[in-house]
Amino acid sequence: MYDTIIIGLGGMGSAAAFHAAQRGQRVLGIEQFTPAHANGSSHGHSRIIRQAYFEDPAYVPLLKRAFTLWEELAHHADEDLLHLTGGIMLGHPHSDVIQGTLASIHTHQLPHRIYTAPDIRSHFPALTPSDDTIAVGETRAGYVVPEATVRTHLRLAAAHGATLHFQEQVLSWQVEPDHTVRVRTDRGDYQARTLIISAGAWAPQLLAQLGLPLRVERRVLCWFEPHGGYAPFDERHFPIYIWDCGDGVSFYGFPYQPGTKGVKVAIHTVGEPCTPETINRQLLPNDTAHLQSLLASRIPALTGALVDSATCMYTLTPDEHFIIAQHPAHANVIIASPCSGHGFKFTPVIGEILADLAIHGQTAHDIRLFAMRF
Repeated sequence: MYDTIIIGLGGMGSAAAFHAAQRGQRVLGIEQFTPAHANGSSHGHSRIIRQAYFEDPAYVPLLKRAFTLWEELAHHADEDLLHLTGGIMLGHPHSDVIQGTLASIHTHQLPHRIYTAPDIRSHFPALTPSDDTIAVGETRAGYVVPEATVRTHLRLAAAHGATLHFQEQVLSWQVEPDHTVRVRTDRGDYQARTLIISAGAWAPQLLAQLGLPLRVERRVLCWFEPHGGYAPFDERHFPIYIWDCGDGVSFYGFPYQPGTKGVKVAIHTVGEPCTPETINRQLLPNDTAHLQSLLASRIPALTGALVDSATCMYTLTPDEHFIIAQHPAHANVIIASPCSGHGFKFTPVIGEILADLAIHGQTAHDIRLFAMRF
C-alpha cells in the first residue's frame, strides 16, 4: 500500500514524485518507457522558460514560483540544466503575442524593454524583421534541458525513498468501494490512497470514461546549420524568442546550445492529429518547407542545412489551457496534464501542486484556470 501512485514519469510525473517523496509520502511511480525517454513531450534538448506570459496573465504567479524552483533544482543537479539567456517576443504591435505579453507585463509589473525594428537588427544581427515589427524583451527568460530535468527529479525522488518502476505498462486503474485506488499493470497490481495521472499523450486513453475533448498533435523540432557560423547565436548575447507571424502562425527558437548539432527552431502553432501509436516519427518534406519559408525573411542564417530533427506530441484542450484538477467522481484521483504544448516551463511548480493535492486535497496556488471545465 502506497500513499500515492503516479502514472507517467515525464516532466510532470517526475516532479510530482520528487515533491511528494520529499514530504515523506510513500510514492510509487510507473513509467512505460525508460527514464527521460523521447516518446512523449519531455525531450528535445531545450524548453523555453519565461515570465511575461502572453497566453494569460494568470500564469505569471505560477511562473515566478517555478523560477525559484528551477534555480533550486539546478543547484541540486549533477548535469547541465538551466540557462537564463533573456527572451524576446516579436510581432506586429497589435499581434496576439505582443499584446498578450504586454498584458502580463502590465498586470504584474514585470521589468521589460521594447525594441523597434532597427533596435532588433542592431542588438540581434541574425534577425531581419520587417519595419513594422517590434519586440518585447525580458531578462527572466531562457531555457532548461528537459531530459536533465526529468533525470534530476527522478534521482531526487529516489533519494527521498520513492519507488520507481520503468518499462512497465499500466493496463487499468479503478477506485474501490473503500476509496482505495488500484492500478493494474503488465507486472502486477498496486494500491494507494491517491492516484496522479500524468500520462501526457496517453491521458486520453487512461481517462476515456470522462470523454474529455482532448486532441493529440504531432510537432517537429529542427536544428539547422547556420550560414556564417554560430557566433551570432551565442547564448551570451542571443536570447530565446517567439515570433508571431500573423494568421495564427508563430515559431520559436533558441540560441546555440553547446553540445548539440545546429540551432534549434520549431513552429508552435501548426501540427497534425495523431495518437501515440500512429505518430509519424519520420521527417516529411513539408515539415521543413513551411518552417524555412517563415525563416527566409526573418532569420535567413537558419535556412542552412538541416542537421537534426525530432518529433514530439502536444496534448491540447479546446482553450489550450492546462487541466490540473481532481477527478469529478473521485477526489483522490488527480489529473495532471494535458498541458497543451506550453507546460514544461511550469514543471517544478506543477510537481509542487500535485503533491499538495495528493496530500491535502487542495493547494495554496491559484489553479482555477485549470479546472475540469469541458
